[in-house]
Amino acid sequence: MKEAAHIARAVTDVFLERRCPVCGRPLRSREERLCLFCTEDLPQTFYWKQPHNAMADRFNARFSGEELSYYIYAAALFFYRSEAGYASIPKALKYHADYRLGRHYARLLGRRLAESEPFRDVDLVIPVPLHPLRRWRRGYNQAEVLAREVARELGARLGKGLLRRRRYTRTQTHLHGEAKARNVAAAFSLTRRARRKGISAHHVLLLDDVFTTGATLSACFRALLPLCSSARLSVATLAVVKE
Repeated sequence: MKEAAHIARAVTDVFLERRCPVCGRPLRSREERLCLFCTEDLPQTFYWKQPHNAMADRFNARFSGEELSYYIYAAALFFYRSEAGYASIPKALKYHADYRLGRHYARLLGRRLAESEPFRDVDLVIPVPLHPLRRWRRGYNQAEVLAREVARELGARLGKGLLRRRRYTRTQTHLHGEAKARNVAAAFSLTRRARRKGISAHHVLLLDDVFTTGATLSACFRALLPLCSSARLSVATLAVVKE
């Protein structure tokens, strides 16, 4: 079956050349998403192996001891730099609806988390929601695409419809520092369904595409806290900006 897929891909490549989204090299028939060189050089964080890491420290710094009594786990698959080619992976999903590329790397993230002691007991994955108007314009929520694959790899439920983005905010892309936090402050809330039924889970994973300052994730995190008093909350993203 795999051999037939390689042959079909080779025939397709004759008429429609595929290129590596990271470096731009033409892809060979056995190279599915990235070229072999870029696949080998993927700047993985290995944060899933480190319960205390730089990403988690940055996220925990956003909360006071009065808000939480535990250290928040956080992990990402790879490091993100806007000028580096690997930034094209989340961008291809977010702006160009490249579901295949996004799902492929979401599955990799899910497998890493499933092998990790801090994350392997996650039983509910909640994607960061888009405002209904932005979702309508884009046609999908990239965080939901990723969360579905991560949940499948973890054997967890996908928690759609528990959080809502109640305020339309400016895109975070060109904002910096505390401007990002102000932009999303109180932008998220629990849905009526979540308030009525509650959240039945032991370990909840909040998931987004890219971790920059943690402003969006922390705003979602605070919205979820009232329903998660007896559950652990953690966060994960496909990529993280390295300070």
